[in-house]
Amino acid sequence: PQNASTKPNAYEVVSIKPSKPGSPGSSEILPNGFRDTETTIGDVMRNAFGIFYDKQIIGMPPWTESELYDIEAKVDADTATRWQRLTSTERRNEERSMMQALLIDRCKLKFHFVRKEMQVYDLMIANSRSKMKEAPQDEAETGGMAGGDGVTFTAHALSIENFIPTLSGTDGRLVVDKTGLGNKRFDFTLHWSPGAGSGPSLFTALEEQLGLKLVPSKETVHVLVIDQMEKPSPN
Repeated sequence: PQNASTKPNAYEVVSIKPSKPGSPGSSEILPNGFRDTETTIGDVMRNAFGIFYDKQIIGMPPWTESELYDIEAKVDADTATRWQRLTSTERRNEERSMMQALLIDRCKLKFHFVRKEMQVYDLMIANSRSKMKEAPQDEAETGGMAGGDGVTFTAHALSIENFIPTLSGTDGRLVVDKTGLGNKRFDFTLHWSPGAGSGPSLFTALEEQLGLKLVPSKETVHVLVIDQMEKPSPN
């Protein structure tokens, strides 16, 4: 985790404006940054710190989840050119520190981390091997949820790291990657029925369809504590 005193690289241009009522929400990764419409500062916080489990963030102001903004951030041409040589994971890790700098600058964010023991699920490989199809490393990662008869999650070239947020919160627990699959990417479809649906539970679906399992455990994890945060300053 970054410290609040760290001075990472910063975006060259940042625009934050309140969303117009009724405008459609979208999220777009640009060659030189990102553009989000109808988004919350809470979503920016989660992306900036790579924390997608709510119990790992303490002190988030209520307005960060209710007020909607259009945000666009871009880097300089040299950085954009250099990003072309990075993997998506390398760029994401670099851009997270830049998003933190954005929040420190525009929202006067101050924070610190504490260590806390939590009830978690360890995500592990069941019966020695997964059933997911490995995908090329250079293809764009996508993952989407659809409703209907149960829940269906479809992934293309998705890493376990980016699958974990979909699972975290199951039975009120954080999910921790213990698969050992690293940066490998996979194509898969996972279908389950939440609650008392007629289809398989998430636990059963993970094991039968993906060859993965959730094992109850305890883990000492970093928890982000918000000391100060203001509404974003105008452009």
